[in-house]
Amino acid sequence: MVRRSRADRRDEGASRGAGLASASEDVAARPSAGDEQFLRSLMETSLYSIGAYFSDRHPELVDEVIAESDEIERVGLSEYARREGLPVEQCFETLLTGLALRYYNAVAG
Repeated sequence: MVRRSRADRRDEGASRGAGLASASEDVAARPSAGDEQFLRSLMETSLYSIGAYFSDRHPELVDEVIAESDEIERVGLSEYARREGLPVEQCFETLLTGLALRYYNAVAG
């Protein structure tokens, strides 16, 4: 999983639409001080910490865990556990880790 910085994504977007955005649109796209404070508060949650920790320790497994978590969500916890022959608690931990990874990815950008 390749993580790009916000600056990289901003620069990529700017090169695609170079000259199309007005100065007022550029100012409106920047997060306000209140937005920045809110985003920082999202980083102070257990869900964010779980996602950050897992991403740092097991980057090669991130996509797999998210996919497995999506499948658990789609078919239901009990059905997934039965079908895979796994304890429900283990499946719940995978579901929660997948949610944490998606949360972390969304907040960290």
